[in-house]
Order: sequence, then C-alpha cells, then structure tokens
Amino acid sequence: MIRALSPGSGDNYHDHVDPWVWWLIAAVGLGIPLVLTAMPEFGMVAVGAVAGAITDALGGGIVLQVVVFCAVSVALVAVVRPMAVRSRRQQPELRSGIEALKGRQAVVLARVDDSGGGRIKLAGEVWSARSLDPGQAYEPGQQVDVVEIDGATAVVM
Repeated sequence: MIRALSPGSGDNYHDHVDPWVWWLIAAVGLGIPLVLTAMPEFGMVAVGAVAGAITDALGGGIVLQVVVFCAVSVALVAVVRPMAVRSRRQQPELRSGIEALKGRQAVVLARVDDSGGGRIKLAGEVWSARSLDPGQAYEPGQQVDVVEIDGATAVVM
C-alpha cells in the first residue's frame, strides 16, 4: 500500500529514500565540480560514492558503505593520480619550426654535395642543401635524410 506523506504526519521524505540514492546524488554532486574545474580528484571521489551505492545495493550497512567509499576514494587518489602525473610528464614534446624538419626525408632536385649548391624538396618546399659528409654527393631523385638546418640550408645525408 502506498502511503502519502502529509506535512503534519511527522514523516520525512529522506526517511523513505534508499541510501544508495543518496550515494548517487553525492556522486553526481561531485561530478559537477569535476566538469567545471577539470580536477580529476573529484571524479575519483565520485567513483568512491558510486562504490558506496553499490555496497548499499548489495546489502551492506552504513558503516561498511562509508568504509568502502573512503577506501575506494583514497585508493584512486593515491594510485591513479601519481600514474596520471607521471604519464603527463612522459609525453613527447611537440617540435615546430626547423626542429620539426630534422629527421625528415627529402627528395634531391639538383645535385647535392658539400659545396652547398644543391636543392631538395622538403615538406613541400624547395630548400638549398649541402651534404653532411665531405666528398659525398646525391643525385636528383634520390631520397636523403635531413640532419640539421643551418640557416636556410638543409644539411643532409
């Protein structure tokens, strides 16, 4: 039988809501600052709240729910956060400008030797080029690797 709550009955609405619902409300409440501030710690604590809700749904008491919430939240912050920080530091740097051209391949357009009078096509542009090794020459059509950029001249091998 469904019983309506009346203002004077002495019953409170929160007395009739399962604790797992409160845990999910807490998880959503913690998700809002996660989205607004981009601080992943809020998400980790929100996952702890979901774990508390699951503990209630499986029949665990309030003490166990709080213990699971704390354990999951602390474990995520203590384990996942340092891994994320370490991963962020290990990302390769983005190279730009002439640094991005080093190590790329180019096609010889005009004979390249150590005198610096050659021409190559590098990244869609024509560059003057010279050979890294004295006495080494590259003929038109050959593939070469750019070792460095010296002013407006590509040093190739």
